[in-house]
Amino acid sequence: MRIYPTIFRLLFQKMDPEKAHHFSFDALRIAEKVGVSAIARKLCVPDASLRRTVMGIDFPSPFGLAAGFDKEGAGILALADLGFGHVEVGTITGAAQPGNEKPRLFRLVEDKAVINRMGFNNDGARAVAPRIRAARLALATRFGSHRPVIGVNIGKTKTVELEQANEDYLVSTRELAVHADYLVVNVSSPNTPGLRLLQGIETLRPLLTAVGVEADRVAGRHVPLLVKIAPDLDDADIADVATLATELRLDGIIATNTTIERQPLTSDAFKVAEIGAGGLSGAPLKARSLAVLKILRAKVPAEMAIISVGGVSTGEDVIERLSAGADLVQGYTAFLYEGPTWVRGINKALAKAIAQGRSLSKA
Repeated sequence: MRIYPTIFRLLFQKMDPEKAHHFSFDALRIAEKVGVSAIARKLCVPDASLRRTVMGIDFPSPFGLAAGFDKEGAGILALADLGFGHVEVGTITGAAQPGNEKPRLFRLVEDKAVINRMGFNNDGARAVAPRIRAARLALATRFGSHRPVIGVNIGKTKTVELEQANEDYLVSTRELAVHADYLVVNVSSPNTPGLRLLQGIETLRPLLTAVGVEADRVAGRHVPLLVKIAPDLDDADIADVATLATELRLDGIIATNTTIERQPLTSDAFKVAEIGAGGLSGAPLKARSLAVLKILRAKVPAEMAIISVGGVSTGEDVIERLSAGADLVQGYTAFLYEGPTWVRGINKALAKAIAQGRSLSKA
């Protein structure tokens, strides 16, 4: 019996979404601190059949948590205990910032979706870096050689002008790259003014080049570098990003971020209009995210990783993305609706599919 959906309906659905997020996240962190989540760690560890190597990194499962849930690296250990193959932290900016004014997080329950305009609220790269370092050490102790992977997602500080964006990203890179298993340049959030303009090839090329060189320099090793793109790019622009990523020999692309589109939705149109601006995530993004994945897979080399995210809710969704060419898959919004046992269920579905002889690899 699935208990969490009832808890959500009776408790969390009546709470302000951001307060509910902090309440549930704090509960997970407390459970880890007092040792309770050690039980979950044993119950939720992904089956050995799910292990795969992507970008030269060993992942215990192809399914991970997208950036946005743990913006500041405060709960990596608690989230790892739930069975995620990787946890992507962030988005983290060069300077600390409070984010946009509240309310800034809204549920569309009928659509199993969320609209957010959080605005990269975080403590800044310098404060987050030691948390990630400590988490990596603890994960190695708890899980050994098959520990969950930590991705670090960086973005532009709101007060920094676009002309100074490259240097702002380098501030985060210098603080965080040494602690990251992989590094993501986020140029696709709709909630930082002007940020998506950085997706243009003429601005994206020097940014990715600079971050890649600096990341490797400060880390003393190659740090796999990815770029995260929006689903709202047209197909030609997606193809251009794929070409650029290939030319720069990026390690991967994350597709996709949230969308500014509002169709198709079953939620009341007046309610949606009243919410206003923000990025939409969840089930309505499924079709476009899958379409972007297929475009990218056809354009980039087989060895370039694609991490697919957007509208992923079930084990079958994950299998569909892997079969369509994704190397890894991420979820987030469904986690808010399905609760802490969600990832264990997905990993079990993947392991069952493998046991039945189904392929979880790109064709």
